[in-house]
This record gives sequence, C-alpha cells and structure tokens, in this order.
Amino acid sequence: MHTFIAFFRGINVGGHNKLPMRELKDVLSGMGLQDIATYIQSGNVVFTTDQGEKSALAARIREAVEYSHGFAPQVVLLTADELARAAAANPYPEADEAPTTVHLYFLAEVPQSPDLEKMEAIKTDNECFTLTDKVFYLHAPEGIGRSKVAAGVEKALGVPVTARNWRSVCKILEMAQR
Repeated sequence: MHTFIAFFRGINVGGHNKLPMRELKDVLSGMGLQDIATYIQSGNVVFTTDQGEKSALAARIREAVEYSHGFAPQVVLLTADELARAAAANPYPEADEAPTTVHLYFLAEVPQSPDLEKMEAIKTDNECFTLTDKVFYLHAPEGIGRSKVAAGVEKALGVPVTARNWRSVCKILEMAQR
C-alpha cells in the first residue's frame, strides 16, 4: 500500500466549487481508496491505495470529482516521502515561530523557464523565496495577502500550483506518517 497526499486547488473558496470533505471522502472511497483522512475544508486529503502511478491516479480523482460535483479541480498528488522531503528542505526556520508566514507551493510539474527575476523585482525587502524542483517556498512576514510574489507565483513559474502554510504542511505530514 502507498500513502498519498492530495492537495486540491480552489475548492470551497468564496462559495465556488463547493465540495464538503464528507462528500469528497465518499467520492474517493468509491474509487477504492482507503484510510481516507481530510484536514480542514480547503482540500487536503491523506489516503492509502495499492495504485502507484501518481499522474494516472490524480487524473482519476479529478474525473471522479467532475462526475460527482460538476467541476474538475486541479489535484497535486504527493507521496508521504515527497511531502516529508519538502518539509525537511524548508529553508525558512522562521516557520516554527510564525507558521502562517511561510507557504509551500506544490507544483504540478517542474517549471521549464521560471521567471525568478520578475519575482525578485516585486518582492518586498523582508520577503524571501526559494524554488526547488517541484516546491516553491515563500516567507512573507507581512502576510500572504499582501505579497505580490504570492499573487504572481503561478504566472511566473508557468505551471499550476497550490499552496499550503507551514502549519498545514506539518499537520498533514503528521497525518500521513501515522
């Protein structure tokens, strides 16, 4: 059995793409996924399955949600090991003291030509960011809502992303390691 984390993008935000976690669990259970656990309403799911091919599984999850709820959310699928490596590689120790100031953006794929210069030009003096293969780390001490970098990450990277703050990453990792 493999443990996976599914990060859904853009569900239950501003009254759009409503997908209660209980209903999402039912959809995933109907696909044969097991040990399903969710964290908050923004689409964080930990589950186990004997299916190992991530891209095919992510596509199946998307299709199942579209069939059941009429929209196909972006789904970034990680193994528990990938999430653990992303957390361990966090370059901003400030996250432990202020967990909502550090966000990890999980990328659907490795960006081919990210425009990091553009993000460097728009960041504030106290913001920092780091890009690894498929994770973009942002430390925004003044808040993610005020950050021009946060608003422009996806466009600058050229790939779909979904972000979670450090508190959420730690909690979801704890769930995945049980």
